[in-house]
Amino acid sequence: MLSLTSVEISTFIGTFWWPFCRIMGGFLVMPFLSSGFIPVTVRVLLALSISALFAPMLPTPPAVDAMSVAALLLAIEQLFIGFMLAFFLTFMIHIMTLVGAMMSMQMGLAMAVMNDPSSGNSNPILGQWFLFYGTLLFLGLDGHLVAIGILVDSFRLWPIGTGIFDLPLMGLVSRMAWLFASALMLALPAILAMLMVNVTFGVLSRAAPSLNVFALGFPMSMLMGLLCVLFSFTGLPSRYSELCLEALSFMYGFIGGTA
Repeated sequence: MLSLTSVEISTFIGTFWWPFCRIMGGFLVMPFLSSGFIPVTVRVLLALSISALFAPMLPTPPAVDAMSVAALLLAIEQLFIGFMLAFFLTFMIHIMTLVGAMMSMQMGLAMAVMNDPSSGNSNPILGQWFLFYGTLLFLGLDGHLVAIGILVDSFRLWPIGTGIFDLPLMGLVSRMAWLFASALMLALPAILAMLMVNVTFGVLSRAAPSLNVFALGFPMSMLMGLLCVLFSFTGLPSRYSELCLEALSFMYGFIGGTA
């Protein structure tokens, strides 16, 4: 009959379970892998495979009793570390959502959300489109492979049991400003172009009050907005690739790594 001692159980948990918790915490919020279209079983099996593959090469974890409260707290700590590491990528991917939302507000597409409250989705259709585009571009750049490599490398740079409060948590919070600034930078040309269109219709309404500006303005705003979206894609891939590299650099520097 197979029997395991508490020391053997603690060694097993330290070798496989805690790395699995950190990697799984990253998969909960990482772009594409956190999508509802990816079954939970696939994510769990992928995290188990990665932890089993790299566990023998990781630094020796601290000796903690498997049945103690300290083991539970350590597992939760690893989940939070993986969660915070992948949160940088969540900021990066939602830049595209904000870009689409800003353009939609200028084009009038944001009204579709107000007119369709039964959809249960607060994002304009253009924001969802930009989100899909950003996700595919991130996958095309092999950003998910680099992110998984940083998660694995985090066990060397930030070993298990080091603690969570010594991490630069304010650096994670400051990325919120980077999120809004990057989204505004990408959407600014389209916003300025649509502003000029709205100013033109404002002048037209003053020059010809009898003209139905609303009947003419909404279709023209939509048409000009779609043209702005088309022109914005000429420089969007290269600029968004730089933002992906910045997000991965932030993720690597969060655990003390240097590029």
